[in-house]
Amino acid sequence: MRSTLSILIPRGDIEHAVARLGRQIGTDYSGTNLVVVGILKGAFIFMADLIRHIGLPLEVDFVTASSYGSRAVSSRKITVLHDLSVDVRDKDVLVVEDIVDTGHTVSYIVKHIAERGARSVRLCALADKPSRRETEVQIDYLGFTVPNKFIVGYGLDFDNKFRYLPDICALEDHD
Repeated sequence: MRSTLSILIPRGDIEHAVARLGRQIGTDYSGTNLVVVGILKGAFIFMADLIRHIGLPLEVDFVTASSYGSRAVSSRKITVLHDLSVDVRDKDVLVVEDIVDTGHTVSYIVKHIAERGARSVRLCALADKPSRRETEVQIDYLGFTVPNKFIVGYGLDFDNKFRYLPDICALEDHD
C-alpha cells in the first residue's frame, strides 16, 4: 500500500491565518497575565509561529496528551503523558491545538486546566474537523475548517511522520 499527499492548505494561507490569529489574540489579551499552553506534539510548529504574532509578554508551557497512538482512528481514551509545569492559578490560559477532531482530547485538556484554577481558558486551533465531532468544544480562535480527511503537515502527523511538511495535506492510501 502506498500513500499519496495532496495539498489542502498551502503554506502561504497558513502564514496569513497564523498572523491573523496572533494579532487578534494579542488584542484580546492585552494587559493580562497570559499563559499559552500547547498540546504536544502536533501544536508545536503552529504555537511557535503563533506566539511571535501575539506580540505580548507571556508564559509558555506544554502538555502531552494522546488518544491515537500509532493508529489513524482515535481510541477516545485520553492519556496525559506530560502535565503542566507552570502554575496557571488566576492566570488567563490559551490552549493551542493542531486539530480539533472528535473533541475528546482538547475537551479533556481544557477541563483539566480549568480545574487547576485558571482565571480563564480559551482555545486556539489551527484546524477544525466538525464532521467528526463527538464532544462539544468551543473554539475561540480558529485557523481553518477542514473536510473529513486525514490531514498531515505543519505539525500534524500520522504515526509521528509528515510533521515537517510546510503545507497541510490530505493523506490517502492507495493499493
